[in-house]
Amino acid sequence: MNSFGRLFRVQLFGESHGAHVGAVIDGCPPGIPLSEDDFLSDLGRRKAGARGTTPRKEDDLPQIVSGWFNGYTSGAPLCIFFANKNVRPQDYAHLASTPRPGHADLAARTRFRGFNDPRGGGHFSGRLTLSLVAAGVVAKKMLDTITISARLTEAGGNTDIEAAIRETMDAGDSIGGIVECRANNIPAGWGEPFFDSVESVISHLAFAVPAIKGIEFGSGFPAASMKGSEHNDPITDKTGKTATNNAGGVSGGLTNGNELVFRVAVKPASSISKPQKTLNLASNTMETLEVKGRHDACIARRVPVVIEAITAMALADLRMLWLSSQTG
Repeated sequence: MNSFGRLFRVQLFGESHGAHVGAVIDGCPPGIPLSEDDFLSDLGRRKAGARGTTPRKEDDLPQIVSGWFNGYTSGAPLCIFFANKNVRPQDYAHLASTPRPGHADLAARTRFRGFNDPRGGGHFSGRLTLSLVAAGVVAKKMLDTITISARLTEAGGNTDIEAAIRETMDAGDSIGGIVECRANNIPAGWGEPFFDSVESVISHLAFAVPAIKGIEFGSGFPAASMKGSEHNDPITDKTGKTATNNAGGVSGGLTNGNELVFRVAVKPASSISKPQKTLNLASNTMETLEVKGRHDACIARRVPVVIEAITAMALADLRMLWLSSQTG
């Protein structure tokens, strides 16, 4: 389905080259100060413009159409949408019969029996991350003193991100990257032991972001080669603070009072100008595909603010669940 959350619930809608994309947020508490200007900083960080990002330019101006009155959330479902203006659906006409390798074209066609919108990936497009960022702006306002920051630490396996992107663009190819996210000032005790553990909820949302292929918390996969004496974090005070943070701020599925730290792996964008082989569904023969249109050589460059958004969404829902468990 296209919704997430138990008490802070977000639903996405729209397609890459449809009229609009947006989000409906249900469960947003009333009385939160909110203006359309509040969205502009994070939306601007997601926009294209830097080297290696798509030439497609959109205004990305939010329109709050419900759940908002006199500058405050009203408690009703909050609906935010964005107009798609710079669309070129003709760039994708040939993909109905020649699905792109690595993209969702064929899987989407099969799942929805050919009725899906294939233009620019339709509902499977990274364009929908605009809606996630908008929901994240609202979620951040619900988190009081909690701070969340994410950054691209490497691209294509190279910490010299600019050099890696330059080389990739010259080759007509694409690269992925690693994005690290850190959140501070989270109280201990949020989350659940098993199915709604902090790691489970954040991972659920992380894999809702197109192109995410892996996630690790704290020491991550290197923990498999560490000894317990190396990995255990010595507790230094009654609040749960530890001398090291191999656990990444989560113990037994619950926040433990330390910094929340995780990293995601972003795969290379599937749409590249370099010739690739694919199946022509009409003729049932292999042919060479050259993808036209406007695409990112390094989509990972625009991902950090999206990861901040999904982290805020997860924490907002976990906070509301924790508050509900403290009453009565």
